[in-house]
Amino acid sequence: MNTSYFSSTIFLFSLSLSHKPARRMGVLKDDGVVYKPVNQVDLGPHSNVVYLHDDVKAPRMTGRFAKIFVWFLEMAIIGDVLLYFLKKNNRIHKLVSYAVLEDSPLYVPLHPYQDAKQEFKCLDSGLSAAQQVQEAKDCLETIPKQLTSDNSFRRWKIMDYSRAYGSGVTTPHMVAQRLISAIKQSSGPGTGMSFFINYEAHDILKQAIESTLRYERGEPISVLDGVPIAIKDEIDCLPYPTTGGTKWLHKVRGCKEDACCVKQLRSCGAILVGKTNMHELGSGTSGINPHYGTPRNPYDPKRICGGSSSGSATVVCAGLCPVALGVDGGGSVRMPASLCGVVGLKPSFGRIPHSGVIPLNWTVGMVGILSGTVEDSLIVYAAMSGETETCQSKLYLPMLKPCTQMSSIRLAKSKEWFNDCSDDIRTCCLSALDNLNKCYGWQTVEVTIPDIEAMRLAHYVTIGSECSTSLAHHMEKHNKSESGSDVRVAFSVYGAFNSRDYLNAQRIRNRQMKIHEKIFTMADVIVTPTVGVTAYEIKDDVHETGELDYINGAALIRYSIAGNFLGLPAVTVPVGYDKLGLPIGIQFIGKPWSEAMLIHIAYAMEALCKAEYRKPQVYYDLLTSN
Repeated sequence: MNTSYFSSTIFLFSLSLSHKPARRMGVLKDDGVVYKPVNQVDLGPHSNVVYLHDDVKAPRMTGRFAKIFVWFLEMAIIGDVLLYFLKKNNRIHKLVSYAVLEDSPLYVPLHPYQDAKQEFKCLDSGLSAAQQVQEAKDCLETIPKQLTSDNSFRRWKIMDYSRAYGSGVTTPHMVAQRLISAIKQSSGPGTGMSFFINYEAHDILKQAIESTLRYERGEPISVLDGVPIAIKDEIDCLPYPTTGGTKWLHKVRGCKEDACCVKQLRSCGAILVGKTNMHELGSGTSGINPHYGTPRNPYDPKRICGGSSSGSATVVCAGLCPVALGVDGGGSVRMPASLCGVVGLKPSFGRIPHSGVIPLNWTVGMVGILSGTVEDSLIVYAAMSGETETCQSKLYLPMLKPCTQMSSIRLAKSKEWFNDCSDDIRTCCLSALDNLNKCYGWQTVEVTIPDIEAMRLAHYVTIGSECSTSLAHHMEKHNKSESGSDVRVAFSVYGAFNSRDYLNAQRIRNRQMKIHEKIFTMADVIVTPTVGVTAYEIKDDVHETGELDYINGAALIRYSIAGNFLGLPAVTVPVGYDKLGLPIGIQFIGKPWSEAMLIHIAYAMEALCKAEYRKPQVYYDLLTSN
């Protein structure tokens, strides 16, 4: 090893030690935090609970530095020491491992069913996916939209496609041809958007021709017939392998049939257009993938689109599909949706069947929906939802009423947490809340949500433990050099979690569940920004190894954790732009099984903002193109 390699390694090692006294690992440990019982915690606005900002102790690394760090991290003794101090200095020991709390572990965030409000539409059980889509269509506003654009930008919706096909303005076959041309153009020299890992023009055209024939016979299956929908490459969808963003996983885990959610969409006539790019194994927040290229943000192709459902967010943003599927294990649908200026819906844990999805995380991950409009989220949510082994609850849909008919909603806001973001995001989201109050009379209720940082770290322990356990058999056999450096670091850290870490994380989950139940007696939903920063630039040094940037990662994931760790539904809606013209989203987190209310709220928010929506730099019009 040359001198520069050696000095770089010493720097990384000393940084991980963070100048702590050198004592044996068996002796050195933090005094854990002693958590008060929930019934003794004041959740009001004047609580003396201290908001703890994340304090990430990890430098940004790529290229040579990342390779060196991985090399040492994977060594038997030095790696153990590094991992110990990484956990300690990033407060996992203090807030999770050695924490003192009275709660028992809660392993699965599955909530008892609660009836929805009477104003929502309850669907009969036993309906087919196409019948549920029809029920969703009947919930939409009936104001017809012309297939022409005025001066303001708007995205084509599912109903625009359906009307265009039904009237003969265009056909699914013509749209499919334009789509294939757009995919080729977007991935060609000079553009390199890297939206897809895999697509097959022949399969797309075959589906489109079958759909066109159904319209010619006057027998479309549903309003989804002929509508292009993309699928994250974490979800099984024939005829494609499921790579999970890797170069190797599909070789040991074959795709034998469609995932359940994909079957539902296919049964409605949707055209499944391929597998979108993603952060490798969902292990990061940027979307940067050294194997298949980095999906780029259509609002500024020099910037990230977020992860891990990166490609799904970009294809919707760029107009290639009105809807795409993602999987949300730690904000992986909502983060990229916010950064790309589209809608992201993460349902309650267990609401959408999870069979046919790579089992990267059993208790925090959920299939989610990325769409150009809230209306389209409702339609696809209806298509995919149904009774499952973990969900016997009734399916409710909201009536998407004109703005003047919205009922009163109480929005819980935890001030210090809400404000822990960039100035542009804070100003934009506060303005959005002010508009909700002025237009609908909705009230903001100030609350305190304690131990947000502890919940973030407990979620990290949980998702890491589940991911490494799920893939352990495969990871032990595959060549590590086939994975990016960021993934190798992540799995080294995941493998360092022990039973004490995991069990205390589940005790924190139980405690946070009780806290959120109390919050929901004070308000209908919790409101936050969706991310703490807008899309940052993609550096030139990321393409070979990926990127280790846990500081930006913590800012991106800051508001996402409750949805995953506690199994709560959540939705993000675009509400504006920062000074550079980059999208900003606001998030609403709901009670268990309250998707109907969240969609109702998101629709109201969208109505106030959509006149100001801006066209991305990279955008394809598939309906009115010649």
